[in-house]
Amino acid sequence: MSDKLPPTLFQLPFLRCLVMGRASVAIFALVTGYVNSLGPLKKSRLGNADAALSGIAKSAFRRFGRFMIPAMVATTLSWLACQFGAYNVAHVANSAWIRDTSPAASASFAGAFYDLFKNLGTTWIDGMNQYDRIQWTLTYLLKGSMMTYLSLFALIYVKPRWRMAIIAGMFYFKWKSGDSLVGFNVYCGIFLAEASIDADIAAFVAAHPILQSVGSASMIILGLYFCSYPEEHPEWAPWSKSMLHLGHWIFPAGVEFSRYYPGMGADIVATGVMFNATAKKILSHRFLCWMGKLSWPVYLLHAPLIRTVLTWVLFGASVRPQQGKDTNGNQLPPGWLPIANTWVVVFAIPLFYVFLYRVAGLWASYVDPWCTKVTQQFEELVFRDDAKAEKPILLT
Repeated sequence: MSDKLPPTLFQLPFLRCLVMGRASVAIFALVTGYVNSLGPLKKSRLGNADAALSGIAKSAFRRFGRFMIPAMVATTLSWLACQFGAYNVAHVANSAWIRDTSPAASASFAGAFYDLFKNLGTTWIDGMNQYDRIQWTLTYLLKGSMMTYLSLFALIYVKPRWRMAIIAGMFYFKWKSGDSLVGFNVYCGIFLAEASIDADIAAFVAAHPILQSVGSASMIILGLYFCSYPEEHPEWAPWSKSMLHLGHWIFPAGVEFSRYYPGMGADIVATGVMFNATAKKILSHRFLCWMGKLSWPVYLLHAPLIRTVLTWVLFGASVRPQQGKDTNGNQLPPGWLPIANTWVVVFAIPLFYVFLYRVAGLWASYVDPWCTKVTQQFEELVFRDDAKAEKPILLT
């Protein structure tokens, strides 16, 4: 697509949501706030605030193992693939994203291990990981988790109504301060967790069926529309150009609209789903719950598998085209590997998703339990005896 060419199918609003990643990051942040606060908030409303504080402390400690150990395993596997040449096809594929995110093998045996340990550290220091570039988000999501626990720690004894007001204020603060990646999405998740267990809100929604059906459905549609905002060149399409003009009115000055719109859209969709019985029933389907259970391993595995398995299938059977010679008669380097053919794409991409979720299922069955075991063993080592009475449970 350009300012003169029509958009392709997945560049249209709503359909863009299927291939865009920024809304997914916003949803991860929102779910982080919701899931990690729901249990403590329930305990607080039941008058068991001390148990809630104990759970917050333990969950905050375990969160590091929940995030860091699986990410380190994924990085190590990608490092091994790189050193053994699994990214060689990706280096010459006719896809800028695949080429740019596929690292080259290290120059020496010792250098390979140096690069591994360096990237295991920089993932959490500055978000840089040459073996899995998408892990840059993990530092922000971990920050969102700690933001959730700290807020709950400060507000667990506050009355629910005042707590909701303070959380709404924190949402506004994060909105105005430009923290669009995780900040206001995390506080939206905490607010929705509180609202979901509030009897007065439930009674109000039940007493207004039109609001519950038409209003919530409208919020879902509007939220998906906002999530469709393009990362680049919104002025090329009339629908996104109108959103660009709207953004100057509703967003703080100087912020990145392509972060704010997906974040705001994800929050609106989540709010609409929470008050829509049909949407909740659909999303509670066993198949969708199974996909949600595998979202964390899918996130860690999808990029390395795209750069290896999918790239081999799409580009591996092609031949690099010759570019001829330059004006001085020197042979130009061959061009990038083209995709084999359209039929390969039609069959390969759906089969790749089946393969991806199969590998993610194996990860959830073997790698995740091992990571949990390692975290529990470390907890047994460092926790006081009176803190070991409760069986460790990792929040997702």
